[in-house]
Amino acid sequence: MKKISFLFLFMAVALCLAAPAHAQLNFGLKGGVNLSKASLSDIPGNFKKDNFTGFFIGPMAEVGIPFTPLSVDGALLFAQRGVTVGDGQGNKETFRQNGLDIPVNLKLSFGLGSMAGIYLAAGPDFFFDFKKSDAIKKKKAEVGINVGAGVKLLGHLQVGANYNIPLTKTADIIGETGTGSYKTKTWQVSLAYLF
Repeated sequence: MKKISFLFLFMAVALCLAAPAHAQLNFGLKGGVNLSKASLSDIPGNFKKDNFTGFFIGPMAEVGIPFTPLSVDGALLFAQRGVTVGDGQGNKETFRQNGLDIPVNLKLSFGLGSMAGIYLAAGPDFFFDFKKSDAIKKKKAEVGINVGAGVKLLGHLQVGANYNIPLTKTADIIGETGTGSYKTKTWQVSLAYLF
């Protein structure tokens, strides 16, 4: 009985030590386009909103979870988001958000090995704004949820589309006729190259 217990313990320890050796860690570069749109809440007056186009770029890492089709990826991205609002009389103003975007996604991949495949991804997103604004009170930090999908090609290239759903307010707006707030919802199209 002792021999069986020792053998089972030895195999469990060996498996735990071997698993990180099978984990595949890749580093790369990710960039793309942000298409942001504001969701207004309790904004006084006749405000109209337009889409805002920005970009993002930065390093990323992806680690495969051994013996599963799952992986986790994270990135440190310089990102530009924003919102353009107007008063319905031709006057428009754009509020930019330049900051650090940190998405962390769990990916489920399936396909033809490293040559081609598709993936589904979801996870939290953290955005930290670099700049203050006098016109609106932007939040220094925002939290959201990412959902997306993409294609993996030739073991190094990933092309994806992602939607960021904000869980917190982007900014408070204090006007002459009252106060309100908005959230920035963002579509992303990305291209990543893993080394």
